[in-house]
Amino acid sequence: MLKFASIAPHPPILLPSVGSEQDRLKLRRTIEGLEYLAKEFKKANPDCLIISSPHPEWGFNVPLYFIAKDFKGEIKTYLTGLGEPRYYFEEGKKFYSSLTEDKNYALIASGDLSHCLKEDGPYGFHSDGPKFDKALIEYLKKKDIENFLKLDEMFPEAGECGLRSFSFVLGILEESKVNWQPEILSYEGPFGVGYLVMNFKI
Repeated sequence: MLKFASIAPHPPILLPSVGSEQDRLKLRRTIEGLEYLAKEFKKANPDCLIISSPHPEWGFNVPLYFIAKDFKGEIKTYLTGLGEPRYYFEEGKKFYSSLTEDKNYALIASGDLSHCLKEDGPYGFHSDGPKFDKALIEYLKKKDIENFLKLDEMFPEAGECGLRSFSFVLGILEESKVNWQPEILSYEGPFGVGYLVMNFKI
């Protein structure tokens, strides 16, 4: 039933119509990671795509442009708000129970990591930023969901935007009981914002 799941960043600068060639070169590994996800998505051949994001428009459009450009199936969008990450994890579990067994599903958790990685980044530098990003990747690698859901308490000044979106998709995966393995495809932050591309190998 669940055939594909991923984490994707959503900076508009990734789009050829927005970012310059120079900008996109600085995010080459991110773009390569997204292109890899696009191949995996095509192989999965889902009937329905569920995408979560903290922002409308580019939060949905950027990952869809790279991963599911020519997708003709159903797309369901889920917008996260300011609740606790655990709340969205539980919402993901509930959401899973509304899915039907006769369809194949794909999941995209859209979101960026800390916006405080550099002095010249959008929110300036805060030490919580790089610590948050490092811990988030570590907890995903170890599948340590309990600590993952506490990241905003550990690093309250990280200035991230993706944690709740990721927690929602983790809730769906948890409830589905599928066995997934973390495949970190890329992580970079040349503009002071952390961009993670990850495949949940199902």
